[in-house]
Amino acid sequence: MYPTLYDMFADLFGLKIPFLRVVQSFGFFVAISFLLAHYTMSLELKRKEKEGILTGKKIKTIIGKPYAQTEYILSGFLGFLLGFKLLPILFFSSEMSDPRSFLLSFQGNWILGIIATAAVVYYKYYEDKKQRKNPPVEQTIVEHPYQIMGNMTVIAAVAGLLGAKIFHNLENWDQFMADPVGSLLSFSGLTFFGGLICGGAAVIWYANKKGVKPLHMLDIGGPAMMLAYASGRIGCHIAGDGDWGIVNTAPMPAWLSWLPKWFWAYNYPNNVNGECNPYTYGTPEYFANANCNFAETPHLVADVFPTPLYEIIICGIFFFVLWSLRKKIKTPGVLFGIYMILAGFERFWIEKIRVNTILHFLGMKVTQAEIISVFLMLGGVALIVFAIAKHKKKLQQSVPASTP
Repeated sequence: MYPTLYDMFADLFGLKIPFLRVVQSFGFFVAISFLLAHYTMSLELKRKEKEGILTGKKIKTIIGKPYAQTEYILSGFLGFLLGFKLLPILFFSSEMSDPRSFLLSFQGNWILGIIATAAVVYYKYYEDKKQRKNPPVEQTIVEHPYQIMGNMTVIAAVAGLLGAKIFHNLENWDQFMADPVGSLLSFSGLTFFGGLICGGAAVIWYANKKGVKPLHMLDIGGPAMMLAYASGRIGCHIAGDGDWGIVNTAPMPAWLSWLPKWFWAYNYPNNVNGECNPYTYGTPEYFANANCNFAETPHLVADVFPTPLYEIIICGIFFFVLWSLRKKIKTPGVLFGIYMILAGFERFWIEKIRVNTILHFLGMKVTQAEIISVFLMLGGVALIVFAIAKHKKKLQQSVPASTP
């Protein structure tokens, strides 16, 4: 396993690039997931505008006016962060014992921070002088739907990561109460459904504000979220972040014998969590292996189901299903309803062989993901029924009444 890109490049290519020690493999693939979602959603926004389903929004803007002071302040602040934190990591990370802890600390290089601030502010001033007009000119321009994707991606990233962190801490409340600050600032501990709910809600709000109706935005986001989830699970598998399955002692089925053994059972060596005990908390096996030492045994002491790998494959297939259906389904909201059913179905059943926190709900032992998966599938069915009824009503209202 490769906790960071440094580990990956060193092992696969023999390249030891110091600053890559700060780039977590999981975080890297999360970033790739956002880029993939951005790209696929942009394609759909352009297609829907080309087909006349969506239209651009006319806005008035003033061309050539001086930049606001807030733009200079923001640019200077970002420049300072670049010099104070990122440049030291880029050039001096080989001298740091823990670059990731440095990133979240108050330590930094003040000289580089001041130099970077001055350089960024000067460049902003140069841009400002170059674009000014005397006098400034008011123009009406068309803001196309795909042009809001940049802001939408940032909103989805911030809201999604916050939601994923909040849901994870709610699910692991005892760990959170034991170390609230550490739990909030740690680089691990994210729950997909928390990110989906909070990130999705923020995107719908912003898109509606920009003139893209919620049902259309949901349909645009469905395939993209399925693809992003599959991509994110690549990071989970490569880093070994704890999203693996239960212990698997069953022999590999004959019909899977053509696949490598790690496809059926894997021990996640050098996993990012530093975990060697794969058993569920509270079981006799867990306590029997509670004192295993990762330094001595840098892998799980028993093989488990590599569930992230299964989700990569299943959600990749589901993405192509949704992508092939997007032009055929004409009723807004139905495609996202199908996404909800597929996403809930996949996650509900993968939970059966996946390690997770067990909750007591209505007298049953379930996981948070199982509960949300059931509501997700039921919500998908309800959304499809609602979308079809709304579409039929709209068609009926658009038909002119016959004259006697």
